Amino acid sequence: MSTARPPVPPFSLETAIQKVRLAEDAWNTRDPERVALAYTEDSRWRNRSEFFAGRRAIVEFLGRKWAKEHEYRLIKELWAFHGDRISVRFQYEWRDDAGNWFRAHGNEQWEFDSNGLMRRREASINDVPIPEADRKFTWPLGPRPADFPGLTELGL
Repeated sequence: MSTARPPVPPFSLETAIQKVRLAEDAWNTRDPERVALAYTEDSRWRNRSEFFAGRRAIVEFLGRKWAKEHEYRLIKELWAFHGDRISVRFQYEWRDDAGNWFRAHGNEQWEFDSNGLMRRREASINDVPIPEADRKFTWPLGPRPADFPGLTELGL
């Protein structure tokens, strides 16, 4: 039996927005073990061209990801929701080992179990090189402050 991760489906506008922000905040910790707890033990993922399943695979994937994506800062925004599904659009900024900056643009489709754990995640992502001067996600590392604008407010 898995532990509940409120809010749980079926989602309302308010609870869908809350779920998206909770996910964003967790990902901005860059802690693979913490992030993986939001997923079912057998959660199925597609991330870009990688397909895998299970919490251990999620932890391994996120460890590899954040080892190469330095100064990672993410903003997620609700796109749509229905029942046990949520769709988000997101962007994040990061730099590589050579100091080159990127803004990743993506969409995710999420499906949850009755306890609010994500059992399926489908992510399509594209990286766009940006000059450091064009960075918009400038808060200190960690979760985005409540008063920092979201994607729409930033014109993204």
